Amino acid sequence: MFNAGAIVKVLISNIPNAGYDYRLNASADIGTFVSVNVMNRPCVGIVWGIGDSNLPPEKIKNISVVHDAKLNVIDLQWIQKMSEWTLMPLGMILRLIVNVPDAFMPPCMEQLYSFNFENKTRMTENRLAVMDAFASNDNEPMTMNDIQNIARVSPAVIRTMIKNQTLIPAGEIEKKKNTDTVIYNDCGNIKLNNGQQNAADTINKSILDGGFSVNLLDGITGSGKTQVYFDSAWTAYKNGKSVLLMMPEIALTAQFMSRFESRFGAPPVVWHSNLTAAKRREIWCGVLNGKIKIIVGTRSALFLPWQDLGLIVIDEEHDGSYKQEDMGNYHARDMAILRAKIAQIPVVLASATPAAETIENVNVGKYNHLKLTSRFGGAELPTISTIDLRENRPEPYIVDNAEQTGFLSAPLCDAIKETLTKGQQIMLFINRRGFAPITQCKKCGWTATCPDCSVGMTYHKRVGKLLCHMCGRTAPQPKVCPDCGTDVSMRGVGLEKIEQEVNIKFPDARTALVSSDIITSRQALERLVKQIENGEIDIIIGTQILAKGHHFPNLTLVGVVDSDMGLFGTDFRACEHTFQQLFQVAGRAGRGEHKGYVLLQTYQPEHPVITAICNNDRDLFMNADMAGRRAAQMPPYGQLIAIIVEGEREPVLQRYCADLAAAAPSLNGGKIMGPITAQIYQIRNWYRMRFLVAGGRNSNLQPIVAHWLAKVKQPANIRVKIDVNPINFN
Repeated sequence: MFNAGAIVKVLISNIPNAGYDYRLNASADIGTFVSVNVMNRPCVGIVWGIGDSNLPPEKIKNISVVHDAKLNVIDLQWIQKMSEWTLMPLGMILRLIVNVPDAFMPPCMEQLYSFNFENKTRMTENRLAVMDAFASNDNEPMTMNDIQNIARVSPAVIRTMIKNQTLIPAGEIEKKKNTDTVIYNDCGNIKLNNGQQNAADTINKSILDGGFSVNLLDGITGSGKTQVYFDSAWTAYKNGKSVLLMMPEIALTAQFMSRFESRFGAPPVVWHSNLTAAKRREIWCGVLNGKIKIIVGTRSALFLPWQDLGLIVIDEEHDGSYKQEDMGNYHARDMAILRAKIAQIPVVLASATPAAETIENVNVGKYNHLKLTSRFGGAELPTISTIDLRENRPEPYIVDNAEQTGFLSAPLCDAIKETLTKGQQIMLFINRRGFAPITQCKKCGWTATCPDCSVGMTYHKRVGKLLCHMCGRTAPQPKVCPDCGTDVSMRGVGLEKIEQEVNIKFPDARTALVSSDIITSRQALERLVKQIENGEIDIIIGTQILAKGHHFPNLTLVGVVDSDMGLFGTDFRACEHTFQQLFQVAGRAGRGEHKGYVLLQTYQPEHPVITAICNNDRDLFMNADMAGRRAAQMPPYGQLIAIIVEGEREPVLQRYCADLAAAAPSLNGGKIMGPITAQIYQIRNWYRMRFLVAGGRNSNLQPIVAHWLAKVKQPANIRVKIDVNPINFN
């Protein structure tokens, strides 16, 4: 405990260095939240230790406010260890925790608005997005900024809705709310089968015994993994512990919420990116003061100020969305395990297709392996087979008197027709948004590319525009080539083109498109899910947004339009990721009383990924894939650190990278490769170069990389990103 007047080091959110010295105006402990001024700007930080700047006392500023709240010792150790592993500055990690900067600020004067659900104004797509934003937050009043951020609409849309009284004023002060303690009960309405009960008993024993453990809950799709970890969550909760149920954003569906409420008697408190500022503050403070003890959330929920955390569950632990690549690079699954190890609590990793790193940790005995081998309720696994596109070329079709290339083969069309006749539902999967990924001149070869990024722009027919999937820039679709005036053609296939083909070949079928740029809110997704459950949709055409987390009893046929799409990427994980994606998609079929069928269109039916899926033999495929990695010393048998250097001016970028290359150390048992231009050289007008540091499984590369980068002065207009064990090599 430091007394008033003591000089302490304060770690400040979002400031990269290791902190500044301040003078306490009240007693405080290490980890205590404080408000300070940096360059006359109010900031929140924590007391990190004894001041060590050796500045004259008169030059040391006073702390503005010492708050009656603090992080515990486990959090402080975790911040330090996470920084050492990821090489993220301490202040950037604290920013992830203090992600509600106004939690300690007095409420500001700002106009709030509510949605007028009785207003009969015509609802455009943008206005529906605003309505969804309010519906997903129980019509809690929002500021214009909240509405804009959550609904992803322009200020002009909001102003129009205010003018026509679709949005109505709801006060001028955003008041803090005193969150009531959220109380749950075990409704006892689920009876686990023997396999589920054995898995739950193992996890529950680790919760009650205390100590660190990692438990892989490895169950085929539809095996009831959710009910197993619900059982363990209840065990931790009833013993006074807090529980984090972490999952990918898209898994936060109405189906999951309903299952949670059915089990625990009240809806979950949900943490995700589309909450209002007031709601974020309410939940953050509720976790800090211990009134909220169970959170269902995305990766950022890991950084809430947890009190007495007793269990972390990571659902779909293989999912790539757990990897953060914007505000610092970290893998939430790995950082959750690190936090659990420091806190000496158990972790549950749930997946039907575990990551290679997880499987290896099971193989070497670091993780417990809990297997669920049958579908819950007795549903059969689907029959999976291939359609060889070399022998079954899709037939063309006619649109506006012009012949269009087809992408649905005759066997797949026959299966769709038969399924429709039975009154059952179909899902067609293609993991590519838009209508066509390439717009090109037939004569001179001109291609529509983004002026800010070195990627092609995708044509989206629904909005009639070209869209850059990197930066979001839009442009009109040209009718003729801007260079030579010849007609342009649209090449390749996206889900909108599949919709066009389906509408021509099955004109009576009711279809729905599902992708991240069409379904922009959880409410919109829930409306669609309800339509599917009610039998209002016959054919769902979607990307990976529907690949997991959904249960549609009447969906019996899944058709994968292009099973080869991800097989031949430059990433050494390409086959693993393709297998996981296709396996999860296949798992949507036949989850009810009707038998399910999955058809994979492919030019490579003999490919190990395709044959493994058809034979439902995940382990054989993973063993073969990992043997290749072992030989090449790729993760999980080696360690990689990517260093991405970005600059607004190419000469400065190239000169700095040359200086880094000249200063690169030699590694014992490892190597530093690069610099090379990044696969996507330009993003948002920043040019990009890459280094890759490779070492053995037990290499301690981080201190070497930190020392190397510190030797070369970094220009002001250069950004350096460090990515430990990257999963994106763009």
